[in-house]
Amino acid sequence: MKLFWKEQTPLLAFYALQALLIPLLYSLLDVRFNETLVLYGFLLSLAVLVVYLVFRYLTHRSFYRQLASETLPEDWNSALFREEEAAPLSEALNRLLLLQEKHYRDELTREKNRMDMHLTFVNRWVHQMKTPVSVLQLTARELDDEAGDSIQEELERIKKGLEMVLYTARLERFEQDIAIRPVPLREVAAHAVKENRRLFIRKGIQAELQIDEGIQVYSDEKWLLFVLGQIVTNAVNYSGGPGKTITIGAKRAAHPGEVTELTVQDEGIGIVKEDLRRVFAPSFTGERGREYTESTGMGLYLVKEICTRLGHEVSITSQPEVGTTVTLCFPRPPAPPGK
Repeated sequence: MKLFWKEQTPLLAFYALQALLIPLLYSLLDVRFNETLVLYGFLLSLAVLVVYLVFRYLTHRSFYRQLASETLPEDWNSALFREEEAAPLSEALNRLLLLQEKHYRDELTREKNRMDMHLTFVNRWVHQMKTPVSVLQLTARELDDEAGDSIQEELERIKKGLEMVLYTARLERFEQDIAIRPVPLREVAAHAVKENRRLFIRKGIQAELQIDEGIQVYSDEKWLLFVLGQIVTNAVNYSGGPGKTITIGAKRAAHPGEVTELTVQDEGIGIVKEDLRRVFAPSFTGERGREYTESTGMGLYLVKEICTRLGHEVSITSQPEVGTTVTLCFPRPPAPPGK
């Protein structure tokens, strides 16, 4: 109703102006002013105006209500135009909205096709690059220790970069690329350490697993392994020097409603307080990241995105020059039937 009166405000203003012009016209023409005749004409025109406004409101009532509503109806295509309220304005607006919707859907389809082509290209390219990297790694083993180790180090960086590109691209189809099942936590953590063993050796860092064999969590093993790999890599790179230990521990959920917590704790340079709230932002490297020139700022962003989509929680606590602890929280697995 309020929208209806807002739209009719100019009409009412012009009507009031017209009513005021009648006495003015009498005075300008120096004609005898007949109050009865003027009042009669005014009331007649007012009656016509009221009839028009009532007719206008009744024929556009649903139209105004939908425009004033702050929620979109389920069947919005026909919400602005009904057969029993065939108002030209609502019909024209409905046609325009349908045309815009068609244009939007066409653009959406084209964009989706472009993204699919891009994702397919990235997947193929990464897999093609993995083959020469593997061949180069085998070749580097035949070289002398110093040269071979240097080449192996660079190849590992390339391999890690390719892996990050691949998983970043796969986020676009995340729902089509997950399989949630019970995952043995110690096994996945050990695998993440094993994949980064050369990095541990090169940095002089030790890994300590404090996870019981029987602890399982519900997750996707492939994505969880990537998440742990990113966290472990950060922990090693920011350990600050040889002789440090990275501890990977887990606390089992003991009661319904509790969660299983996995922690990765290092003894490194830590994160300054000002940067803690932004560590999960894309491309954010922070003060410590600028000290590590190869930091991209994408690792923890991917960790956060993947954990959110898997239904896990991730948090970070840190003290400068003391160390950083990354905690992953997993929902308690459902109890077996009959228990």
